[in-house]
Amino acid sequence: MIDKEKESELLESPSRRSFLGASSAALAAATFAGLTASAQQRENTREAESDHSSSDPGQENMPLLAENPDSNTPPPTDHGDIGPIWYSFDLARKRVEEGGWTHQVTQRELPPSTELTGVNMRLTRGSFRELHWHTADEWAIMLNGNARVTVLNPDGTIFIDDVSKGDLWFFPAGFPHSIQGLGPGDGCEFLLVFDEGMFSEDNTFLISAWVAHTPPEILTKNSNLDRSAIARLPKDELYIFPADLPGSLAQDKAAVGGKSVESSIQYTFKMSAMAPTVNTAGGEVRIVDSRNFPASKSIAAALVTLKPGGIRELHWHPNASEWQFYLAGKGRMTVFMPPTRARTMDFNANDVGYVPPVAGHYIENTGNTDLVFLEMFKADQYLDFSMNNWIRRLPPEMVTTHLNIDEAAIRKIPAEKQVVIAG
Repeated sequence: MIDKEKESELLESPSRRSFLGASSAALAAATFAGLTASAQQRENTREAESDHSSSDPGQENMPLLAENPDSNTPPPTDHGDIGPIWYSFDLARKRVEEGGWTHQVTQRELPPSTELTGVNMRLTRGSFRELHWHTADEWAIMLNGNARVTVLNPDGTIFIDDVSKGDLWFFPAGFPHSIQGLGPGDGCEFLLVFDEGMFSEDNTFLISAWVAHTPPEILTKNSNLDRSAIARLPKDELYIFPADLPGSLAQDKAAVGGKSVESSIQYTFKMSAMAPTVNTAGGEVRIVDSRNFPASKSIAAALVTLKPGGIRELHWHPNASEWQFYLAGKGRMTVFMPPTRARTMDFNANDVGYVPPVAGHYIENTGNTDLVFLEMFKADQYLDFSMNNWIRRLPPEMVTTHLNIDEAAIRKIPAEKQVVIAG
């Protein structure tokens, strides 16, 4: 067995997440099977050294155990199997092109997630995610940097806008669009969320591939281009590729026809500029759905910030499963499923979480910095039920009969939905 001093070094090593990239097979297996090795000591759980049943005298992947101690030695309240609720973008194959990269977490990587898929993409300064469209609705949040987006409406009007960190966009399925990295700095990084579990970013309709696979004589008849122009068209897909920086937003809008061809639909939303929907001592929540972002008719979202020790209260969502993306900090989540199943997993930045439809759950900040994550739903509105709120809306004698607590104890429970609660 590894000695305690060496174990501590491994657990605190700043390179442990890069190590995980090389340990994808072990991590993927851990996602589905759970880990039985034990060398962790956590409050509210049995101590591994004093529990012979959970000990492992053999080999241990210490960086992996450090990433998810609640899977390795689950709390005694965990029970049964509810399937995988965790994956990480750091395990996903990264497609690197000249001009940027992309990787995705789909139903192939997280099988229960049949409604939503996530794609994390980077574009260097000036580079394009080329003109394309696809079979799914696209919701996005800008994580870093700046980009220019365009989308065409069926009536021939076009939307063009610049987006910055914290801004959102929504493009309906089948609507052609583009994304270009801007300055200052070296481009941008963003998260795309699609409302199809088996969606693949590698399987989109590209303008370059279409012209490459259309007979030249048809292209001539269709576009009035001469043979020399046809010969210069792409012979293969571009996908992500470098280009010069564009002019100003105003110049681009004027160049395409100005107000006469401007979209009446706003496809971007400045989430970072909105006031928090919920703001308490435990953190804050910004909710964006079709009520304040009308274009986003099929995907609802909440950006949650939990202060250290804070929790996203015990709750459930009645209208969809939940797909999560963790942006910063450390946290853990327990998901409850009938009849008596529960599973706890730990989450770090770049991880994906999943909650089955209507399943009860909470999220706790287990670190010493803010925990920031997205809650995503294939729904037009964000809806949730609070356990506390439910209990307090029932006659006290009914609660006493079910939970064996008296009326004085019941009055201590918050009567209103808290959403986030301070630790």
